[in-house]
Amino acid sequence: MAEKPVAVVILAAGQGSRMQSDLPKVLHRLGGVPLVGHALAAARSLEPAEIVVVAGHGADAVETAVRKLEPDARIVLQSEQLGTGHAVRQALPTLEGFEGKVIVLYGDTPFIGEDTLAALASHTADLVVLGFEAEDPGRYGRLVVTEAGLERIVEYKDADEAIRLIALCNSGVMALDAGLLRQLIVRLTNDNAAGEYYLTDLVALARAEDRRCNVVTCDEEETLGINTRAELASAEAAFQARARAEALENGVTLADPGTVWFALDTAIGRDAVIGQNVVFGPGVTVESGAEILPFCHLEGCHISSGATVGPFARLRPGAELAAMSMSAISSRSRTPCWTRVSRSAI
Repeated sequence: MAEKPVAVVILAAGQGSRMQSDLPKVLHRLGGVPLVGHALAAARSLEPAEIVVVAGHGADAVETAVRKLEPDARIVLQSEQLGTGHAVRQALPTLEGFEGKVIVLYGDTPFIGEDTLAALASHTADLVVLGFEAEDPGRYGRLVVTEAGLERIVEYKDADEAIRLIALCNSGVMALDAGLLRQLIVRLTNDNAAGEYYLTDLVALARAEDRRCNVVTCDEEETLGINTRAELASAEAAFQARARAEALENGVTLADPGTVWFALDTAIGRDAVIGQNVVFGPGVTVESGAEILPFCHLEGCHISSGATVGPFARLRPGAELAAMSMSAISSRSRTPCWTRVSRSAI
């Protein structure tokens, strides 16, 4: 039986007051792109029929950023932040007529993996929640699972001591049939201390309808949410460590890995050589066999196989270097010498 089509709803309406910033939280950069760009990239891996981004605080700026990253994404407004269930409800008119599975992601959770998303998309249960075994469960909501599947989600403040001993925690990411979502979301209430409509309440509503609910699990690091500058810095370190490891594994030489900084979409071919203190901004492709000498900053450019760049070169968006197109820049004069650059590179 063919898998159902998928639509992805990305919640990106929060202000992120703990960031102490006028910038919407999802626009703070990680790996050279806004946080929401990581959620969009994850969604793209599913080849979805629709991507809907729910914006709220700083909606105009969020929409501008999303349009650059994913022109076909649809943007809807959550004018009042009344909870995750309310946010998803704002997206439903955009998905009118869609029949398939809806996956809800978060614009401030950048590390959800492609395999994890594929598992959510292909699961046969009517509603699936993404869970993780937490080293320190703390105040996370707990997932209560029985032989019949996911029984309920219990928030920490509502949990007794037995429930709090459960290490399986709720990430907030959810996948469910579009028809079921339309049926249940209008029945959510805000009868709670916060006065908000919680997406997690859909589990109890689905169980009451004898619908199958279950859990897909992932590593805890995939569920990392960004709420503070310190968490953003930790996430950047984790992203760079992973990007460096992947580059080395794929046959790229890094002379001093800890001094090379990657962007989310950096593409480098095998047998490329990257010197010390090289920074890749967004949109860089380096073909196999090219060499980037130390102290270079590259953004939005294409380096062909056999080309040598630097040292101390700055390549701006639109630069394209063919093999033997750029000689080394003298560390004394810092004067660029090349023969074929399609646009101004410095």
